[in-house]
Amino acid sequence: MTVTTRSSDQKKRASGSSGRTILRILWTSFKILIIPVLCITALIIGLAIGYVVLGDKPLSEVFDAQTWKHMYDLVFAEGS
Repeated sequence: MTVTTRSSDQKKRASGSSGRTILRILWTSFKILIIPVLCITALIIGLAIGYVVLGDKPLSEVFDAQTWKHMYDLVFAEGS
C-alpha cells in the first residue's frame, strides 16, 4: 500500500515541478522583455509629444520616414 502512495506522491510532485518550471520560464521571459518594450513605447510617445507639442506639426507626420530623414539631414548637414 505504501508503494502506490509513494508513486502517486512522486507523480504529483513531478507535475507540480514542471508547472513551476514553466511559470518560472514565463516570468523570466516577461521580465527580460518588459524593459525593451517599455523603452520603445517611451520613445514613440516622446517623439509624438515632442513633434506635436513643441513642433506644432500634425501627429500623422510623426511616423513618416521622410520627416525623420529630413530631420537627420538638418542635424548632420555639413556646414559651408
